[in-house]
Amino acid sequence: MDKPKKTILIDLDGVLNNYKGNFDINEIPSIKSGAREFLIELSRDFDIKLFTTRNKILASKWIVKEKLDNIITDVTDRKELCFLFVDDRCINFSGDYGNLIKEIKNFKPWYRK
Repeated sequence: MDKPKKTILIDLDGVLNNYKGNFDINEIPSIKSGAREFLIELSRDFDIKLFTTRNKILASKWIVKEKLDNIITDVTDRKELCFLFVDDRCINFSGDYGNLIKEIKNFKPWYRK
């Protein structure tokens, strides 16, 4: 019997699409170059869920439009039980609060550096 795949929640804006801080509630930018191949590779070993605060119907339509519906298994805006998160707006806590404060104060998403 196959062992169930671990789940990874992957953010949409700034990770999988061409978002650069120009949020439009009614439109999701196109898929980022290399994202499809990235998801295909990950899906071999992991269950992939889209993690976004965007409207679930709009996000689901984006998945279909970008031909990712056989790779991404669900859309959620909740912090669900998972192996890990992939996001452009996060900091990995290393156990040091002093360092964490510095990282938070100096944080910029990759597209603002």
